[in-house]
Amino acid sequence: MTRLDIFPVDGLPEIGRGDDIAAMICDAVELVDGDIVIVTQKIISKAEGKIVEIDATDPLSHKPLVEQESVRILRRRGELIISETKHGFVCANAGIDLSNVERGTAALLPDDSDRSARRIRDRIRGRFGVGVGVIISDTFGRPWRRGVTDVAIGSAGVQVILDLRGTPDALGREMQVTEVALVDELASAAELVMGKSTGIPVAIIRGGPAEWLGESNVREDIVRAPSDDLFR
Repeated sequence: MTRLDIFPVDGLPEIGRGDDIAAMICDAVELVDGDIVIVTQKIISKAEGKIVEIDATDPLSHKPLVEQESVRILRRRGELIISETKHGFVCANAGIDLSNVERGTAALLPDDSDRSARRIRDRIRGRFGVGVGVIISDTFGRPWRRGVTDVAIGSAGVQVILDLRGTPDALGREMQVTEVALVDELASAAELVMGKSTGIPVAIIRGGPAEWLGESNVREDIVRAPSDDLFR
């Protein structure tokens, strides 16, 4: 691979409950075989009715939702809660977001982002007859590091992990433990052309090798089981 193109999809309308995101993407851009479509969680939540009302005058009115959307609270510090969601994600405030939604509302995570990605992938394939991958992205913090980055919370048609174990490195040594979180790297790269305040919720990654496409998903293939987690 010598070149990878990443470009935003401009001109999408404001998304509302029941909107067909796949159709909107197809109307806005012509896709080709091998494209990977990155869609932000926020518009998935809007289309799937995962926007709930909160008290606009109370900056902490979303906190009961955090408890509701969590299966386990891992840590509290002041107003911050680190919890585990029903999806298996460990994140701040159960992934509930107040940005880029109307004042007095909060966005919950989709019920099943892998399923959401499959629906969009299948609709695009039906419209254009092309094989694409779809990644649903969201912003997460990371332990021991400042700042946030986008990661994949759902995917379809993309290998979520590139398993390089047993292959040689640049010096011919066999790699023993290297597994690349491909969908997270793609989600993070796409965020650079979408931004946090530009109103661009979709990007296309073009030019990746064929081996990036395949059947796996985030929930089963990238979320670490508690039994394998040293910190839970």
